[in-house]
Amino acid sequence: MDLMQIRPAPEGAYAQADGVTYHYIELGEGSATIFLHGGGPGCTAWSDFGQVAPLFARDRRVLLVDILQYGRSEKTVIKGPMWDFHAAKTVALMDELGVDRADFVCNSWGGTIALNLAARYPDRVRSLVITGSQPVWHGPLAPLPERGHRGRKARDRYFGGTGPSWEKMRELIAALEWYDPDAVPDATVTMRYEQSIDPEEIALAGASDDPRGDWQDLSGVLGDIQAPALFIWGMHDAFLTPDYPLMLARMLPKGNLHVMDRASHHLQEERPADYYSIVTGFLNQER
Repeated sequence: MDLMQIRPAPEGAYAQADGVTYHYIELGEGSATIFLHGGGPGCTAWSDFGQVAPLFARDRRVLLVDILQYGRSEKTVIKGPMWDFHAAKTVALMDELGVDRADFVCNSWGGTIALNLAARYPDRVRSLVITGSQPVWHGPLAPLPERGHRGRKARDRYFGGTGPSWEKMRELIAALEWYDPDAVPDATVTMRYEQSIDPEEIALAGASDDPRGDWQDLSGVLGDIQAPALFIWGMHDAFLTPDYPLMLARMLPKGNLHVMDRASHHLQEERPADYYSIVTGFLNQER
């Protein structure tokens, strides 16, 4: 299997959870493992984790969840604190799918959801694997790049001007998500671009009021997380350099950090075999 080339996404299924509709893809059997993707334009659970999901599904029940407002999940407008909203709805989805407790493997946006969920619903989380997430707005050595707004600015540029295009999507992924811009697969660009031009996704991106809810800084709750957590980071992450996840790991009672060379923000796509090896080793530790 060529892990660098993502295959077409399986059809998946839908579930109602506390008044909203989620789309998810389920693979394999075993310990429940929930994958939550990043917040870039056109991101879905499959676009972010499709390369590595079959590896984890060899001995795990893999649940690849499209976060609300992304993919084929409901494009609901969020009111109030955003991470509290996502955490509560994700727990409702777990109830609907019969998952009492799960490991969470997450990229960027999804990782902040999982960290908040672990703080507020500790009995539902066995362990956490987090890549490229920004749960707090301060950095240990200096202000965050562009005051932590680099992702939002990139999203505005992508949807603004002449609007989304395949070329703009490739430029975004190459500049911000992959270490080697020449290695970005065309199939990944196409998948992300085609999702980004979904009319509902474009409508959310262009809304005059922020439909994502009120931003939250999680500094006050990270110390409450009792689940073991692995922050696995790209040495060349375009948003947050490795001193940032080191700070996060120290804020959690059971925080760990692995920094991967030759990788940026989506190391699970750039180096899927190495990512799987490191992550599955952590997940398989006895708790």
